[in-house]
This record gives sequence, structure tokens and C-alpha cells, in this order.
Amino acid sequence: MRLVDFLAEDWRSGLFVGRIDRGDGPCVILVQDGRVRDVTGTSPTVAGLLAQPDPGAVEGVDLGPAELLVCRDAWSAGDGPALLAPIDLQCVKAAGVTFAVSTMERVIEERARGDASVAEAIRARLGEAIGGDMRAVVPGSPQAAELKAALIADGLWSQYLEVAIGPDAEVFTKAPVLAAVGPGAEIGVRGDSSWNNPEPEVVLVVDPAGRAVGATLGNDVNLRDFEGRSALLLGKAKDNNASAALGPLVRLFDDGFTLDDVRQADVRLEVEGEDGFRLEGRSSMSQISRDPATLVAQTINLNHQYPDGLVLYLGTMFAPVEDRDTPGQGFTHKVGDRVRVSSPRLGVLENRVATCDQAPPWTFGVGALMQNLAARGLLGGAT
Repeated sequence: MRLVDFLAEDWRSGLFVGRIDRGDGPCVILVQDGRVRDVTGTSPTVAGLLAQPDPGAVEGVDLGPAELLVCRDAWSAGDGPALLAPIDLQCVKAAGVTFAVSTMERVIEERARGDASVAEAIRARLGEAIGGDMRAVVPGSPQAAELKAALIADGLWSQYLEVAIGPDAEVFTKAPVLAAVGPGAEIGVRGDSSWNNPEPEVVLVVDPAGRAVGATLGNDVNLRDFEGRSALLLGKAKDNNASAALGPLVRLFDDGFTLDDVRQADVRLEVEGEDGFRLEGRSSMSQISRDPATLVAQTINLNHQYPDGLVLYLGTMFAPVEDRDTPGQGFTHKVGDRVRVSSPRLGVLENRVATCDQAPPWTFGVGALMQNLAARGLLGGAT
């Protein structure tokens, strides 16, 4: 796969950071002014690079025009470097229930106890009761408090509504450091899950000082049956082998691409199954219920610091409900599904679905990274 086929439409005018494996271990790259530069020698980690005042000024080895870089993927034969998740030492966090549509679906999961067959009836009842009101409610506002009181009185309150319209956002750890997969990799769902879906999202990259410095795309795979049975199963629903995808590259904020562009970003989802099934959808970040800056502030603050920075999935409004096989059973993944998440100014993140136990195991952790960098002579005071 050609790198440029997955980059933003205006990639020549932006500054992008990523990682590739050229055979001897992870390399940090910059894509700038149409060319690819390996900066591992001066900045062996993305976390260290993004903590610098001017990442674009870091020196490196020129790898040539971006159009000529061809990377390999998990589903076709080919040579070239592997395109890795574009972060390394950052903690992988996620915000949930940040869109009205996904809020409704989380409440449905809870009331259905993870049973997809009863979801449609619950969806109709909740939609009639609260669907119209929630889209206009500002979380934590007096109006939200009034709606909460009314829903409690009607017996319709839910812990998901609490984080949707209450003062505190849901923020959880999506994956351990270095566990995320990149474009062209297999993405995992548990083999014992019968109701699951992709969650295409914009992901902010945040430095240790709490400043959003860039953005990328993500797929926050969710097991709807697990979380629906109990919110206390969130860890099993979200954090599994190969269940967090990020990429293709991190686009750094500059005069031509800012947090305001993230606020207005459109995200597209495409799923193509080996059975001929096809699913498409679009969403707009403009419909998010909590501003991205607010979500960052609720994640990194005096109560919780991240010395290597973090990435934050901003949530999704996608919750596919189309029947795939049996009427009334809704959508769920099948092995071999190709999932494509895209946005014009962030590029394309494409992965193929596998079960978590069959996807390549996660073996390269922090210790392995440090040993690898040391063996390559890259830890001599560099970051």
C-alpha cells in the first residue's frame, strides 16, 4: 500500500508524524514538504518529539518523496516497511458517550443486557421519550439537570445518561502503552462476542503540559454485548489484543490545521465483509456534546498527569443498527471485515477484523522498545 493513498487530501501542506518498522525496529518519521524524513537518530520516540517546541525542525535522514514509500499490510503479499500506530509512549485514553446517538445506544445496551434481539423495541421507546431532547442539552447545564429529574421520575435514568448530560465526562483507558495497532494491521474483536461494532473517531494527541498538539484517526472497537451486560465489564469490552487502531499519521496543528478544524471534521465509516455485506456512514464532529478542549481538560489536570503525553479518542456517533444476518439482530463484525475510517484532512485508517486470539499477539512493550533503542545506539541522551 502506498503511504500517500492513506494521507490527508492536503498532505503536501501539513506536518505529519508517524512510525514505521524498516526491519530493525520502530522508526519515527516526519512527512513534510512532500518528503519523508527519518528522525529516529535525534528523536527516537514520538512522545519525545512532540514534547519539543518545534518538531518540524528536528533533523533526520531523508527517505525520499512520500509518493515512493510503499508499506506492507496484513492481508496482501508485499515488501516495504510496516506502518505502525503513530504514537509510542503516550497513554491511550478514550472519552465515551459524547454524542446523542451513541448515548442512546449505550442506554439500549444496558437495558437489553447485551441481547441484540430486544434492542429494537427498547430503541423505539427511548427514542420517543428522550431522543429529541438530548440533542439540544448542554452537559452539566441547568437544562440537563431538569431533564435528569424528569427521566428519573419516569424510570428512564441510566448511568450512561449521567456521563452524557451530567457535569463529568466518561474517560477511560483504552489500551496500554504501545498496544495500539496501525493502518494495514488486523484489528481484534473477542471470539466470544456476538454483538460488536467499530467506533470510528477523531483522536487528539496531547503533550505533557495538557496542550492538544495534533490529531489522528482511531477505531475504538466495542463489544456491545459485554458492556451491555454490565458497565463494570468495560475493560473487557474495550481493552483487548489489537482492539485499538490509530493512524495513519498524526497531523500536527499549525496555521493551516487547528483544533477548530477538528471541531468541524467529518468522519466516514465503510465496512466491507467477505460475505458481500457493506455498511457506510458519516458523522460530523460538530454534533459532539462536549467540546474537545473540555474533554482534554477533564483528562489531564491537577488530578492526573501524563509525563509522556496521551492520546484521547473523542467518541463516536456511529452505532450501526442495520441487520446483517437475522432480522432484529442488528450489526456485528465478522472475521475478514475490512474497516475503513477516513476524514479529508486526516487521511484513511484501514484495518481487517480478526478475533483477538488470532490477531498477532502483542509482544513489543516498553521494555522491548528500550532494549531495541539501546541496541541501535539511540538512547544516548536523545528523547
